[in-house]
Amino acid sequence: MLAYDYPVLGVFWSILLFFLWIMWFFLLFRVIGDIFRSDELGGWGKAAWLIFVLVVPFLGVLVYVIARGDTMGQREVAHAQAQNQAFQTYVRDAAGSGGSADQLAKLADLRDRGVINDAEFEQQKAKVLS
Repeated sequence: MLAYDYPVLGVFWSILLFFLWIMWFFLLFRVIGDIFRSDELGGWGKAAWLIFVLVVPFLGVLVYVIARGDTMGQREVAHAQAQNQAFQTYVRDAAGSGGSADQLAKLADLRDRGVINDAEFEQQKAKVLS
């Protein structure tokens, strides 16, 4: 009743409720993502947790965070490390294909300086490109 007597408090209350509603959805989606990311749960376990979280959302998320919340961070870190490792592997593979261009440039430089002849250049070029 006090919030409606003072319009500023009514706006503050509305903003607070909206913020909590948005935070609830963030938590709900984080829990659902964690359910699917978990390697410890089987298919039936994931299905049961998902149904529990979707049918009784407030209680389901609360129980999930109490029961499995301590390992949610560990799964998030493991997922981030796996993504980083995949990215690093991709970068190394992409840079490795560019390394052959560097080797060909060095071979061309050696040929231009007369250190190797054309036959040796072609032979080394075939090795680099294969």
